[in-house]
Amino acid sequence: MLIGEVARRSGVSSRMLRHYDTLGLVRPTGRTVGGYREYADPDIRRIFHVECLRSLGLSLRQIGRALDDPAFAPSELIGELIDRTEERLRAEQELLDRLRAVDASAPDGWDGVLRMVELLHGLASPSATRRQQAVLAPTDDGVPVERLAEAVLAEPDPNVAGALRWALARAGDDGVASVAAGLSSPDAGVRGRAVRTLAEMPGDEATAALADALDDADPGVRGPAALASGVRGVTAAVPVLVAMVVAGTNDVDAAEALGALSRERGCEERVTTAVVAELDGADVTVRRRLTQALAELPAAAVRDVLTRLSTDDDRAVAVLASALLG
Repeated sequence: MLIGEVARRSGVSSRMLRHYDTLGLVRPTGRTVGGYREYADPDIRRIFHVECLRSLGLSLRQIGRALDDPAFAPSELIGELIDRTEERLRAEQELLDRLRAVDASAPDGWDGVLRMVELLHGLASPSATRRQQAVLAPTDDGVPVERLAEAVLAEPDPNVAGALRWALARAGDDGVASVAAGLSSPDAGVRGRAVRTLAEMPGDEATAALADALDDADPGVRGPAALASGVRGVTAAVPVLVAMVVAGTNDVDAAEALGALSRERGCEERVTTAVVAELDGADVTVRRRLTQALAELPAAAVRDVLTRLSTDDDRAVAVLASALLG
């Protein structure tokens, strides 16, 4: 089969077939009387083998070794190709994210595009100071809330994270959905950053998202969610807040949140009952913390239990209860 026919059937150009011949990658079995390349069936199979390996990203030199060197094992090379491909995909995804961020900012002209690109580079800087400056720098176009949310969920530096939370709080409800998406992350650190950010965002949507986090399996996520929910009057936070007092985890803040909830309409009895229920069988340390928590609740609601605690076997509990009774 002559080169033109091979090119037509294989989809490989005549120019590339001549290049293969020059490299010794695919040499035609024979020549016609006129000196034209003539390919036999084994040559055509080799052409298809070359194209198959090219589709995996192998160089022509690597393909030659793969086809001719029995000792050339594929495992190491395939692993390297996977690494390079993953790196290229990451780079392409970063480019796509930048393009979408620029598009979301709806710039009026190329000056706006340049400002947004500069800001995005700042947010991606390895320097925490540079990232913070990028967040706080004044800009006419603003930062897309999706980009701010993505940044705050990944930000390890507390100062930069604080600046990002401030920027998102100024965006109002617009950024809540993007931040709340972090609550479904398998990483508890990401979920915790989502809760801390939502706690500073106003509105019912943020409150609802915080309430969803009360069931989180990680105490480092549900605890802050309960503190923020308690301030917002979410009574579903009561069991988590009481558990925090019992465990001694941010127990002072939890007690204050319970106090705030007890002053919500119809919540006094629920909060008081939940705290008092934990006193039965509690050890001395827990009773002390629960007695301190009772100090945050309405005096009339806790007078009877404080009277009982004023005769507690533990002197510290008894003295505190007596002092609260006045």
